Amino acid sequence: MTGHGFDAIDSLLSSVTEQAALPGPGVRRELRERGRLSRAQVAKALGVSPSTVSGWESGRDPSGEVRTRYAYLLDGLAAKFADQAPAAEDDEDQADTDPSPEDASTEAAPEDDDLADDVDVLAVPEPCVLCGTPAGHRIDGFAQHLDPTDCRTAPAAPVPAPAPAEPATDADVVTAASRTAAAPTSAPPVPARAARTSRPAFRSTAQQKPRGRAFQEESGPGDLIVQAVQAALSEHGGDVEEATAALVKRAIPDAMALLDETRRGGRYDVVAHPALPKILRKQTSKGADQVWEARPKWTRRALPEGAHEVVALDMNAAYLSALKTHLPIGQLEHSTGFDFDRRRAGVHLITPPVWEHEDVLPNPIGNRDEPGPLWVTEPTLRLLLRLSGPKHRLCDPPEIHESYTSGSTEGLLEKFRVTLTEARAQALAEGDEVTLEYVKAMYSKFVSTLGESNYNREIYRQDWMHLIRSQAFANLWMKAWKAHEGGLHVVRAMGTDELHVIGDWHQVFPEGRGVTEVKVKDAYTVGTEPGDQTGEGK
Repeated sequence: MTGHGFDAIDSLLSSVTEQAALPGPGVRRELRERGRLSRAQVAKALGVSPSTVSGWESGRDPSGEVRTRYAYLLDGLAAKFADQAPAAEDDEDQADTDPSPEDASTEAAPEDDDLADDVDVLAVPEPCVLCGTPAGHRIDGFAQHLDPTDCRTAPAAPVPAPAPAEPATDADVVTAASRTAAAPTSAPPVPARAARTSRPAFRSTAQQKPRGRAFQEESGPGDLIVQAVQAALSEHGGDVEEATAALVKRAIPDAMALLDETRRGGRYDVVAHPALPKILRKQTSKGADQVWEARPKWTRRALPEGAHEVVALDMNAAYLSALKTHLPIGQLEHSTGFDFDRRRAGVHLITPPVWEHEDVLPNPIGNRDEPGPLWVTEPTLRLLLRLSGPKHRLCDPPEIHESYTSGSTEGLLEKFRVTLTEARAQALAEGDEVTLEYVKAMYSKFVSTLGESNYNREIYRQDWMHLIRSQAFANLWMKAWKAHEGGLHVVRAMGTDELHVIGDWHQVFPEGRGVTEVKVKDAYTVGTEPGDQTGEGK
């Protein structure tokens, strides 16, 4: 080996630094709680999301620079409390017997809701934003009373009793460990705190519920999008292009903050960085993993005789619609055999059935040259099982050999999807192209960065990325089937959103820019010359 080779190795070794030591997960949480810091406060200081901090306190470890900063915070907290253990215990005993109103309300509420994140004590009382009389606290930037009964000019109508908690739905499920288990059963309702990024324009005005301390006007997560757009336009002096570019640039962190906001009230915390099986890891540094997404790239082999006009239809917001899919909640578990469980989702090694309808419809598993078993996603498997069922009988059932699955729900991202869908619909109605491009960037970049990405380290779910993409492809296949059943000749199916047909497509698909509508992308003529049976445009 040459000296240059050793120099390169020495340089490589010198670049490897020892990672900062961290205490155990339980100690991390204990230090934060003793410092009366919420997860949101720690997350904001470190530039991550509260769910990431939750993961660190559940056993997951950070890496790189953020690990060093997290270790520095924990070391600082440990140093502060090194000589205070007996006093802290005395304080806790006293709090159990004679808590102050502030401490009592904080203790009674579930810790995961970070109750005191935006409550500041004012040195000089300021007029309450609700009643105008002096208030000693500021909440979310507004001076107000912690107890609604202190608002002297407030209406005298009786305060209704808290409504019974509604049963959580699938849309509320957001992963493996229950947040409610650790909360005292006597805890009063608490406000949903705002998810936010480091950018002040993207602050939440999330619904605040009465809990004996303060309340605000109700609003939804969609207000985050409105506020971000308004702030960007204001910052750039109303310049639409500059504001749009700024919003698109920050779409990933804003999407993650919106996801946090739409998960509030759910039963579980997101498992953001689960261990993944080898089949979901890249085979080479620039290669792909072993999962087949069933992306369609199909052209009809022969067309009806004569000249025909082909219309290329664009399926709107394909990835946005695909967010409604069965996603695994926790870490994937291995199983073997044809034991399909609709309550679980993941990836499956299957031998696909023979497809005998290639002349009129694309193969549901896409264009594949190699025969034999392959790893497919949940949407692809469910599509094949559906097509093999009694309603369609288009193929035999696939043979399942192995699976990596976890308990699942189709509504994991439902609130996130609905919020973006409503914002998109409103933007279309108002001709608001800034919001339209911003929303598009949020959902498309959210999907594309769920895997290994330097732009989104909040969630690493390679399995989710594959499943969402495959759901978009499965949705397109069903649109092709709908066209075929509606009497149209399907000419092409491409990617996630492109379908070429011959015939009166208005009888099958509504035209428009809504998520359930289609728009014309192109139109061309085929069959005008002898031998022109390829479906190519003229």
